Amino acid sequence: MKSLAILALSVALALAAPTMAEDIVVAHAQGETTIAQNPQKVITFDFASLDTLDALGVEIAGLPGSNLPEYLGKYADEKYLKVGTLFEPDYEAVAAAAPDLIIVAGRSAGAFPELAKIAPTIDLTNDWTRFEASIKDNSRILGEIFNKTAEVEAMIAALDSKVAAIKAKAPEAGTALVVLTNAAEVTAFGPGSRFGWLHDTLGLAPAGAKVLAETHGDVISFEYFLEANPDWLFAIDRDAATGTGSSAAILDNELVNQINAAKAGHVVTLDPVRSYIINGGLPAFTALVDQVGTAIGAF
Repeated sequence: MKSLAILALSVALALAAPTMAEDIVVAHAQGETTIAQNPQKVITFDFASLDTLDALGVEIAGLPGSNLPEYLGKYADEKYLKVGTLFEPDYEAVAAAAPDLIIVAGRSAGAFPELAKIAPTIDLTNDWTRFEASIKDNSRILGEIFNKTAEVEAMIAALDSKVAAIKAKAPEAGTALVVLTNAAEVTAFGPGSRFGWLHDTLGLAPAGAKVLAETHGDVISFEYFLEANPDWLFAIDRDAATGTGSSAAILDNELVNQINAAKAGHVVTLDPVRSYIINGGLPAFTALVDQVGTAIGAF
């Protein structure tokens, strides 16, 4: 009887004990990192990852204290540790927090070597040349880490449905030009560039004979608008994104107003924060795709 009681107690203790997290190896932009699945204390220097984690209901411990998008404003609360900026981490604050996982990407990717000395760190930088695919890849990585695979796949399926509808509509939409306004300067982006996803993913034909595939875009004159004469003009206001004012008004001029897009009312100002600051989170990208699809009548 005594041995049976001991056996019963052992089984009860085993059932009551917390399940040990399994280690997983994550391949990312700067190599491979071994982390414990479902880490409890997470610091992210990547707002795109924050955008996705927020949608998945994954809590974080800390993030940069500046440039926080308004729609993610809840993370300004003091309960979230502020660990420097996107470009300059506060390494002492990060170390003191003793995180289980640190996420970097893009603007913060250069800090990877130092942050990796503190805790397991992954770099989820997106690839402009395969932007949609890299967003999905990084989202699936987060899904695997936090046991949210089914939720991520549902979000991807919703995105795929919107993309398919836009691709079907794209041939009759005509040509498109994507530009970024920054103070008095305008830069254009084509396939394979930072904002080339409108062409690469959505299938909108690029306007103009010049191939614009630079990461930072090509500076253009207002005469170029006449040369390219797009049927659709998609503009991103960098100043509005960074909170330094607005520069979109410079597109309202005599030359730009002569192009097909302006005459047809096909000038669309893309969400500046999701385009420029977030630039890669799965929910943010889906919202941008939705904005384009609605504009061209794909839905």
